[in-house]
Amino acid sequence: MAKVDSVAPVPSPTFMDATPLNPPPPLVVEELVLRRSARCLNRPTRPSYADQEPPKKPGGRGRGRGKRKRDEEKPELAAEQQGAKSPVRKYSKVEAGERKPMPVIAAVPVSCAGVAAEDDATGTGKSAKLRVKETLRAFNSQYLHFVQEEQKRAQAALQEIEAKGGLKRQTKGGKKKSSKQDAEAEEKEKRPSKRPDLKAITKMQETNAVLYPEKRIGHLPGIDVGDQFYSRAEMVVLGIHSHWLNGIDYMGMKYQGKKEYEKLTFPLATCIVMSGIYEDDLDKADEIIYTGQGGNDLLGNHRQIGSQQLKRGNLALKNSRDNGNPIRVIRGHLSKNSYTGKIYTYDGLYKVVDDWVQNGVQGHVVFKFKLKRLEGQPSLTTSEVRFTRAEAPTTISELPGLVCDDISGGQENIPIPATNLVDDPPVPPSRFTYLKSLQIPKDIKIPSSIIGCDCEGDCASNKNCSCAQRNGSDLPYVSYKNIGRLVEPKAVVFECGANCSCNHDCVNRTSQQGLQYRLEVFKTASKGWGVRTWDSILPGAPICEYTGVLRRTEDLDGSQNNYCFDIDCLQTMKGLDGREKRAGSEMHLPNLHPENDSDAPPAPEYCIDASSIGNFARFINHSCQPNLFVQCVLSSHNDVKLAKVTLFAADTILPLQELSYDYGYRLDSVVGPDGKIVKLPCHCGAPDCRKRLY
Repeated sequence: MAKVDSVAPVPSPTFMDATPLNPPPPLVVEELVLRRSARCLNRPTRPSYADQEPPKKPGGRGRGRGKRKRDEEKPELAAEQQGAKSPVRKYSKVEAGERKPMPVIAAVPVSCAGVAAEDDATGTGKSAKLRVKETLRAFNSQYLHFVQEEQKRAQAALQEIEAKGGLKRQTKGGKKKSSKQDAEAEEKEKRPSKRPDLKAITKMQETNAVLYPEKRIGHLPGIDVGDQFYSRAEMVVLGIHSHWLNGIDYMGMKYQGKKEYEKLTFPLATCIVMSGIYEDDLDKADEIIYTGQGGNDLLGNHRQIGSQQLKRGNLALKNSRDNGNPIRVIRGHLSKNSYTGKIYTYDGLYKVVDDWVQNGVQGHVVFKFKLKRLEGQPSLTTSEVRFTRAEAPTTISELPGLVCDDISGGQENIPIPATNLVDDPPVPPSRFTYLKSLQIPKDIKIPSSIIGCDCEGDCASNKNCSCAQRNGSDLPYVSYKNIGRLVEPKAVVFECGANCSCNHDCVNRTSQQGLQYRLEVFKTASKGWGVRTWDSILPGAPICEYTGVLRRTEDLDGSQNNYCFDIDCLQTMKGLDGREKRAGSEMHLPNLHPENDSDAPPAPEYCIDASSIGNFARFINHSCQPNLFVQCVLSSHNDVKLAKVTLFAADTILPLQELSYDYGYRLDSVVGPDGKIVKLPCHCGAPDCRKRLY
């Protein structure tokens, strides 16, 4: 991390490379004084994309910090908009199609009302949306663990093969020859498994972490039409489609004896996946001609090599026509942004309206099913020939409301434009100086650099890497398809530093590579400025370091600190004041800086002040259900009180989604000059919104 050893007095805030059309008048903001005891004590837990258990305190998933945007989220404006309600989606009745089916019994939860009731009946206090998100976070953590495990196994196998002399062996006559069988066996041994996702599914099933393990008819709570998934495995752990390979998901005979299904004929289809596997499929968006399962060439050329039979999924679809039950339809499309090469979109409910048998393109018998989409659902986002989602712009100059080409002034790897479609006239962000690295004043001494590792190349290929040992034995990151990702949130991440001999692009320098995604700073209607992505961002990917001026927290008393971020890593590691410990807390504490003893003060000693100097992280808004989490990172020293504060992706973030993290305020923690508690409504819009920022 680049840093400044000494710094002159902070200059007057300027905005780089942007000229407002009409400079705004100075903003007069009532000064708020943050009550220290409330700011530093009894904070809620940190968000974790691997956390499967509910937080210890209701409503607390965030990391405690003193950060607020008083000039952007005015209490007056917030109070006016607090009463606004989101529109309720309504569905009309569906038509039967060519053939009138038997009505599905009322006990089958297919309506919106049924979904809501089931959501309330869980007793967890969490919305269905949040439980879906937590399940996907748990899966992604398991998935990355198995990716790392397979890479280690493959590396160990490769080293063993090299130690034995490689694949070629010397014969008595001096000629080199290779046993074909031995070579194939050794090649198979060293090759990493290509299905860590299947291992993650098994682990989730063994730990009862699958969200909907029992198969259901109709919509599933928390999964909306248009929701996307990056692998078949994600759909399995949610329960929307319970098989990672088969295109037809169905309820077997074990459901026949249940009272709520006594009028239905089994097996019964619940979901199908359209992904181009069968050459006889025909997709017209609202109408589908679906080819049954079986007889397909598994080598992947999509040709029929045998006749299909009326059993399993085929029989389930035929029974679904007779029963008249709705079937979930999911479409798969090629996507370079997905780690599996595909994106799967839930396109809503359909009904089987006709079925027949015919000879397919290759002359084999195939079963055909005609499905029609039920009316009253949200519009389709996918079809046979197009894949429409919110598409990110391709050029900055064509952005509507563009007020600045690059707020970083060329400091970042990628330009960060700013847009404003809210103000009239539109004005850019102002009153700050962009700086991509942390600024360190003269009166704060940074500990000297520690001894680095002696690895050659990438530390992932060295099983004796000292930096891996600092992290507990395994490196905290895994590189998969050239994307570095944090396996799970940790108490602290130890990266390679200036004294390490590994390459600059070593996987254990993942957060040091600078901005990797196209981002945009934009003006919101009620939250001031925000940040959104133009690219897909995978869970565990680093976004940025939170930069500004490093200060002692005690020096901020009595001053207006709009963008201060407490460095409270030590407090979290020790589990002080209600914080929930992360993985590695106990392991790391004995090895850290000797000043970090049990007598350490409960309040964070240092903070990062981005009120007048900082990077785009200062514009990232709060959410009660964030898609980012905060991670403390060390590279050049061991003092967690001076750790880097870095933001990582907690979920798969799709193009044009706003970035957010939990500011972690404790309610009633902010008081005004008159000593009265200041309350600020929250406008994040999350299903589990706490309704107040503080």
